[in-house]
Amino acid sequence: MSLERNPTYAAPDDWRAYSGVLSRRIFAFIIDYMIVLLLCIPAAIVVFFLGIITLGLGFMLYPALFVIVALLYFGMTLGGNGQASLGMRAMGLAMTRLDGRRIDFLTAVAHTVLFWIINSVLTPLILLAGLFIERSRLVHDLLLGTIVVRTA
Repeated sequence: MSLERNPTYAAPDDWRAYSGVLSRRIFAFIIDYMIVLLLCIPAAIVVFFLGIITLGLGFMLYPALFVIVALLYFGMTLGGNGQASLGMRAMGLAMTRLDGRRIDFLTAVAHTVLFWIINSVLTPLILLAGLFIERSRLVHDLLLGTIVVRTA
């Protein structure tokens, strides 16, 4: 694996790539969590049959079902080829790293977990950081060295 900067995935310097990103991120968030809720339905059915097969042990997955589905969803979509979740794609956004490397599964999961932790402490105030930080980055973006850019 090369640590050289790949210009295909590097964050652009043009200010237009960051125009309106914060409001698009809010709508992408809403779309993504509606998708995660819908994905919980087939996951709950799988856990039900797993609980029957394991004589009740599988039922212990129900309390963590939303978290498991969300982490898998964001890890696979943000860490995938598109570098964006389905909500981000619908809003014309993509996530990239400042050093030009691709976002992998663990970085995407860490991004989601940091978002939840910081959001639980700062509640909606997390969005205020995007108004004042360069390129509309949020706190968890700063911590992981990621940035969200417009693709459309």
